Amino acid sequence: MSDAEFQFGPLVGPGATEFRLWAPGIEAVALEVEGHAPVRMMPTGDGWYRVDAPVGPGALYRFRLPDGTRVPDPASRAQPGDVHGPSLVVDPNAYHWRCADWRGRPWEETILYELHVGLLGRYKGVLAHLPRLAELGITAIELMPVAEFPGARNWGYDGVLPFAPESSYGTPEDLKMLVDEAHSLGLMVLLDVVYNHFGPDGNWMPSFAPGFFRDDLHTPWGAAIDFRRKEVRRFFIENALYWLGDFRFDGLRLDAVHAISEPDWIGEMADEVRGAFPGRDIHLVLENEGNVAEHLLGRIDAQWNDDFHNVMHVLLTGETEAYYEDFADRPADKLARALAQGFVYQGEPSKHHGGKPRGSKSADLPPTAFVNFLQNHDQIGNRALGERLTMLADPDALCAATALLLLCPQIPLIFMGDETGAVTPFLFFTDFHGDLADAVRDGRRKEFAKFPAFSDPTQRENIPDPNALSTFDGSTLDLTHPQADGWRALYRDLLALRHRHIIPSLKGARSIGAAVLGEKAVAARWRLGGEILTLVCNLGDRPVRIEAPSTAPIWGSLADGVVSPKSTIAWMSAT
Repeated sequence: MSDAEFQFGPLVGPGATEFRLWAPGIEAVALEVEGHAPVRMMPTGDGWYRVDAPVGPGALYRFRLPDGTRVPDPASRAQPGDVHGPSLVVDPNAYHWRCADWRGRPWEETILYELHVGLLGRYKGVLAHLPRLAELGITAIELMPVAEFPGARNWGYDGVLPFAPESSYGTPEDLKMLVDEAHSLGLMVLLDVVYNHFGPDGNWMPSFAPGFFRDDLHTPWGAAIDFRRKEVRRFFIENALYWLGDFRFDGLRLDAVHAISEPDWIGEMADEVRGAFPGRDIHLVLENEGNVAEHLLGRIDAQWNDDFHNVMHVLLTGETEAYYEDFADRPADKLARALAQGFVYQGEPSKHHGGKPRGSKSADLPPTAFVNFLQNHDQIGNRALGERLTMLADPDALCAATALLLLCPQIPLIFMGDETGAVTPFLFFTDFHGDLADAVRDGRRKEFAKFPAFSDPTQRENIPDPNALSTFDGSTLDLTHPQADGWRALYRDLLALRHRHIIPSLKGARSIGAAVLGEKAVAARWRLGGEILTLVCNLGDRPVRIEAPSTAPIWGSLADGVVSPKSTIAWMSAT
């Protein structure tokens, strides 16, 4: 889809640019281009305003509202002066792609590596890391959100200008160069996008389009976006098409879609995306706390499987606070269900959700409909001190859990630093100022008051201030610590096995059951083509006995039918 077919954002033409703004909440609006006199925009119906101006790429512009407020374009393609500054006209065709023929890779080949662009040195810094990730066996990187957010430090979920690549990370061309270089190494690039809320600083939309939001429905992050409006639905569909088209991302991960009030929009968006890029492998992944299997029946590739993470975390750490309470009872049974059927909660009441049913039946979905992980940005960064599993779990048990993650048929996700056994925290960080900074800092500390470790107010003072530069700096990866080489070798060996034995037969893979072997031990089997994959994972302190396949393991070792504590064994055998 070309920019000429978009409704939102500037349309660059020969010798002029057409500027468009949907502003149904005001009666007039003017275009202000730096170096030019203001020009009144013409109403064209249904809240739309348009005007042509004799400017091109490089022009800085804003929209002036009737009260004199000057706002950036909500569909700005670049914001060199941050969220409150002017928008920049960008030539969408200025970058010359070296890998113009790249068509992507099948979903079954996906091995995801989630990363934060700022912590890896901005767009150009991430580019420098790509060769080591490709050599390790990674096939796809997933960028945490890069839509323009306030300040220079943020996880990305406080974005307010969804079409503008974050300016503190580099230019739009820098981001395209990152994607291009990844493709040259055989790596896909997925982008995390946030369509469920806008951040608290720099969201000007209510001042000229208050109907963009609902006044009767709220999310944990503010007023809900009104997906009943056709213009709102179009805004975010065009955003998805923009990232996949202009920047050639290979897929999108949609954040917290359970907070989107009209779930039918997900299917509408997916249908348009599927039709817009024939011949390309485009992948769509959801985060959905509701465990709605219906979304995964064809148009959406997969969902992040928090259930797998949560039960593995309980088994590895013994923690049962907050949402882990739903996985405290009989965790081995829950792990077996996650391996065999995907979701653990498929309509059962959730204690953490006040006894309400959670989830839907998922046993008929293929394993590749689920993205499994031991850690991600949420599960580390939403801890008060940002500790990784290397600081919480037994090292041998963590190695066994890693083998299970990387050898089971579900799509594995690795969080930046996992592959080196990183011990540095991943903390929650922002770059807010004034009253908002105080509110974020104090709110975060109050959030942890219900946890015994932080029940004393003086203890909560030790929770890092999200806005302090030291909080961001303290999250920087150390890739050279003493244990890094050993972890890297573990990941390299396991991923090589996945490429050799698992990926070639993943299409059509089906579970043939899982069983509990002990308090922290499970066995699971899947049919992969003409072979059976068997995995046995024992995270406990006692050995367990099994009836093993007759073939030699491809990973781990077995002595007289006994699986050692804190170990994983994998077999491939004929059906």
